[in-house]
Amino acid sequence: MTNRRMCLFAVLAAAVGGLAVPAGAQTYPSGQPVRIVVPFSAGSATDILARIAADKLQEKWNHSVVVENRPGIPGTTAVAKSTPDGYTLMLTSNGHTISSVINKSLPFDPVKDFAGITPVASVPVVLIVPPDSPAKSVKEFIDLAKASPGKLNFASPGPASSTFIAAAMFKEAAKIDLQHVPYKGAPEAVTSVMRGDTQMYFTPINVGSELVQAGKVRALAVATATRNPTMKDTPTIAEAALPGFKYDSWFGLMAPAGTPREIIVKINRDLVEALKTDDIKTKFAAQGVDPMPLTPEAFDKIIADDTARLNEIFKDGLK
Repeated sequence: MTNRRMCLFAVLAAAVGGLAVPAGAQTYPSGQPVRIVVPFSAGSATDILARIAADKLQEKWNHSVVVENRPGIPGTTAVAKSTPDGYTLMLTSNGHTISSVINKSLPFDPVKDFAGITPVASVPVVLIVPPDSPAKSVKEFIDLAKASPGKLNFASPGPASSTFIAAAMFKEAAKIDLQHVPYKGAPEAVTSVMRGDTQMYFTPINVGSELVQAGKVRALAVATATRNPTMKDTPTIAEAALPGFKYDSWFGLMAPAGTPREIIVKINRDLVEALKTDDIKTKFAAQGVDPMPLTPEAFDKIIADDTARLNEIFKDGLK
């Protein structure tokens, strides 16, 4: 073989090698199951979305994908400290972005220690109160709270939850003093309002509409910018009392920082494909949520931007 041909062969080989799919992505997943850690209890919106995503990925990969509930900071910490090989993932809410506000000595950084894969869904929330609450509107609730500072309380599945952020932002906007009562999970928080143990809770709209129809709670307003078709007779908080108020939650899939990029891209591609199917759209519609497929880069930006924005809003602490 002439020198010229040898050089040409070398160039072609390099080009072909550059187009090859990295070995890690070719063989992923194989062997051990893929775990999706949910830092909330079973039955929460996060848990439900994680199980829908896990079923779709398992079907796509023909490989075991399991959901593991590890509520609270310990669950998130376990993911941050896990081996970044794609076999430990986390599906969480945008409550993740205020972790450092809640706990100044966090063993992880909510931005630097995680790689975004894709948001999975946006979940609208509705402000509910006990069925016998004297407040028939958001304005009346605010007036009650101002008349008795610190006497009313609100429920949440914990301070790192999406619904907690909604309540904290509502408190700030309304300039009211409410006491926070954290529960083990969303089901327990909802039950507390039904029983009258707490006076307010922001719940996912699918849960809220069912409870309202059953007469178990009263809906005062939705937190979205516009009315939701699921509860079209329920005003927005902006309409009812606080012009300009809106709150959008998201739930997304993440991996530990350092997870090979080709694996992040593969999971993103396969999950995004699933989120665009009629099957997923139907399942999400039944839950009152909207699919939110994005690129890993776009999700990383959302995580970073929301963390910076909410940390600025609550820089003096969550009061």
